[in-house]
Amino acid sequence: MRNNTKPENGAPLAAGIDFGGTSIKMALVDRNGGIRSRKTIPTRNLADRRAGLDAMAGGIEELKSAAGLTPADPIAGVGIGVPGFVDFERGHIHVLVNVPGWDDVPLRALMEERLSLAVRVDNDVNVMALGECTYGAGKNFEHALFVTLGTGVGGALLLDGRIYRGAHSMAGEIGHMSIDMNGVDSPMGRGGLEQYIGNRRIIERAQTLMKGEPSSVLHTWCEGDPGRVTPQMIQKAAEEDDRVGLDVYDFVAECLSTAFASTAYLIQPQAIIIGGGIGLSGRVLFDPLRRHLEERLHRDFFSRLEITPAILGNDAGVIGGASLARQA
Repeated sequence: MRNNTKPENGAPLAAGIDFGGTSIKMALVDRNGGIRSRKTIPTRNLADRRAGLDAMAGGIEELKSAAGLTPADPIAGVGIGVPGFVDFERGHIHVLVNVPGWDDVPLRALMEERLSLAVRVDNDVNVMALGECTYGAGKNFEHALFVTLGTGVGGALLLDGRIYRGAHSMAGEIGHMSIDMNGVDSPMGRGGLEQYIGNRRIIERAQTLMKGEPSSVLHTWCEGDPGRVTPQMIQKAAEEDDRVGLDVYDFVAECLSTAFASTAYLIQPQAIIIGGGIGLSGRVLFDPLRRHLEERLHRDFFSRLEITPAILGNDAGVIGGASLARQA
């Protein structure tokens, strides 16, 4: 049974937890977004769900000690971002991606029982977006689209200064927005953005293009084995004006601009904030993205839209989690 816990809004620190398939990152964060202590738990070291819950609860106490607090000192609460579908109001995980054994879990209730603290649980991209829009690239905007580009494509919406979750806490999934009515099928629908520009897809595209470009530097870097091509190689090739690298990024930019233009006309955000591995590509992504987006939008929409990289990096999840905790 869930405790009747409320946030300790007077407490100077709050805890943020970024629960991922590889690791659980935890931190105590101050009111200015500064990290006072941090801890990482490899997910593979957790034998089962109970071990994960115990590790997170124990990690909070370790964080407090590392930050110079006693066990009795209050913190504002705990915010947890998880990669999957979440009922935000109940803090209940419906489906957790890439972490077996965590589907249909009342995470908020289980953690509040262990900690006697207010706990909030949300989709990890919503939490990262909250961090960026509170302390990072989006702090000066009231309306923004936040996108992460990496293994997949994640999204979150900031409307009127708050994360918009929709009727059932699952809004913002731009990675599954269809950009091709006759496109690739997936369990999430047909023609979804992620089916064209996730890491695996851009590697496949580079490998196909390499067959027609024997002079590409990628042949040298992967020692003649296209199976060794990585997203980092593709980015570096584009930065060196290699035709394959440039073509891959132009395709990624065109796919993104298709989804972004539709979103811009629907909600008219002030900014689109891009994070994740591919989002760190700099000019080789942002230059063609702005060009393609300008082609797809009326000038009165494009001229009012800022396209900008995220700035909090790997700390966005824990900083956003702490921000979420203060809203509990």
